[in-house]
Amino acid sequence: MAIRERNPSVLCLILVSLIAVASAKVFFEERFEVGWENQWVKSDWKKDEKMAGEWNFTSGKWNGDPNDKGIQTSEDYRFYAISAEFPEVNNKDKTLVFQFSVKHEQKLDCGGGYMKLLSGDVDQKKFGGDTPYSIMFGPDICGYSTKKVHAILTYNETNHLIKKEVPCETDQLTHVYTFILRPDATYSILIDNVEKQTGSLYTDWDLLPPKQIKDPEAKKPEDWDEKEYIPDPEDKKPEGYDDIPKEIPDTDAKKPEDWDDEEDGEWTAPTIANPEYKGPWKPKKIKNPNYKGKWKAPLIDNPDFKDDPDLYVFPKLKYVGIELWQVKSGTLFDNVLVADDPEYAKTLAEETWGKQKDAEKAAFEEAEKKREEEESKDDPVDSDVEDEDDTDDAEGNETDSDTKTDASKDSEEIKEETEEDVHDEL
Repeated sequence: MAIRERNPSVLCLILVSLIAVASAKVFFEERFEVGWENQWVKSDWKKDEKMAGEWNFTSGKWNGDPNDKGIQTSEDYRFYAISAEFPEVNNKDKTLVFQFSVKHEQKLDCGGGYMKLLSGDVDQKKFGGDTPYSIMFGPDICGYSTKKVHAILTYNETNHLIKKEVPCETDQLTHVYTFILRPDATYSILIDNVEKQTGSLYTDWDLLPPKQIKDPEAKKPEDWDEKEYIPDPEDKKPEGYDDIPKEIPDTDAKKPEDWDDEEDGEWTAPTIANPEYKGPWKPKKIKNPNYKGKWKAPLIDNPDFKDDPDLYVFPKLKYVGIELWQVKSGTLFDNVLVADDPEYAKTLAEETWGKQKDAEKAAFEEAEKKREEEESKDDPVDSDVEDEDDTDDAEGNETDSDTKTDASKDSEEIKEETEEDVHDEL
């Protein structure tokens, strides 16, 4: 039997990867298997108002593995709040990884798919929109204007939204969202294990005042020349330039045969634009030899800036939660992770979403095909039916267009309310 020789460098890489994963510290991991309810607490938030939505334990209408289930919002126009506790975590000197998968089966047009990490002691039965949190992360979709990943960090009891735009996925398939926060105050946002944004807490959030500011005492020097181009002093107006008329008689015009000078007056040819006329004369422009560029006040150290070496630290992380409002239900969450190792998070994503994505896409396409076939069966074929509907409309009955208009108005109002909810988080 032939023995295949393995590349030692490849074996080393595999070994190092396995050691890294094995040494990962997992603070919380939820794959939503049987018995998941024992770890999660459903909040009573909005229950008295009969506006609290119920969660379904399901793999969804289409999936890559029917045995891999998550929790899914199941009722339209409802608030959802659920949380789970884990041993308190202080991420000082550690990398913090927050990851989960989310699928909007309902073809979401306005709603959130984000999760929260909370610190300290929280009454989980009262967890809701007003409960303070440390990190809020995940996709948010509303109409055409909002299709982005939220990354909100709480610092000194104030919520700060990331300043960079991070587009989110908007289809009806599962996607994995990962937020990585490092001890050097840098971060990365990944979608489906691909980095979409990276940077620093110092520059991409307004957590601290800027290190430098424009000198408020500085003034632009009086001789500072900001004109990049100036009129050429050597350029002279051509002789006779002002004598060129703006319009000239049309030489192709002919006096009409029925023109009567006695009744109509003396005929004169109409005028046309003179192609020789170039407008009022202006000297040509040349580069200004004294141009110094646009003046900017010099930067000075900001006296209000005070560095915080623990800017990235959340010392009492203790809960993970989902809190959102949905106009149209159907968002499914799964594979929630809070850990200290990005490689472990990447491996988890590949073991779940990565192995199932192709089968899930095929299942979705099959479901869409069946839906389109069903809709085509229901489409009216006889144009006379449409004519009868038009006649009914003329008699004063409510039309489809009237109903759609009312529904559109309701949808717009709800979208505005939902956008206000996100702003309230800030």
